[in-house]
Amino acid sequence: MCKKIVVITGSPRKDGNSFAMTDAFIKAAEAKGHTVVRFDAAMRKVGGCHACETCFKTGKACSFDDDFNIIAPDILAADAVVFTAPVYWYSIPAQIKCVIDKLFSFCVAGKDIGGKNCAIITCCEEDDISVMDGVRIPIERSAQLLKWNIVGEVLVPGVLKAGEIANTDGCKKAAALADVI
Repeated sequence: MCKKIVVITGSPRKDGNSFAMTDAFIKAAEAKGHTVVRFDAAMRKVGGCHACETCFKTGKACSFDDDFNIIAPDILAADAVVFTAPVYWYSIPAQIKCVIDKLFSFCVAGKDIGGKNCAIITCCEEDDISVMDGVRIPIERSAQLLKWNIVGEVLVPGVLKAGEIANTDGCKKAAALADVI
């Protein structure tokens, strides 16, 4: 069954390690016939949530009209959402955090978006895999709140410089997510 997949990236480094894994996933997903919409949050203008709770009152997900309103309809229509980001200072990069925070708009508006599959692709400089908890745990908890099913996680430690991901099985594991998404 072909699925609609939204991939939300959080790295500003187009030649970086998380982008390489993202590209591997997208290529594999499209080869399986899935439709993929990619949203590179670091190249967009998405502000923080104002907690105004006027979500969808203007016909758009966020009353503060920014680029989240571009991806929100795709998230609503998606069968699966994949978050990809490197670890920044032991946490989620700011470039993707605003998108994650604005998922709140679906809850405020009473949109039933439960049942979607969700996956995480992340990497970090340090060799300690627990360093990625700062990305993994908030996304897992957000998925739980939204009633999404975490179907896979690719966690690759020990990469910093662009291209170092090639020395790991990270791209292979990211591509394999297309089998379970």
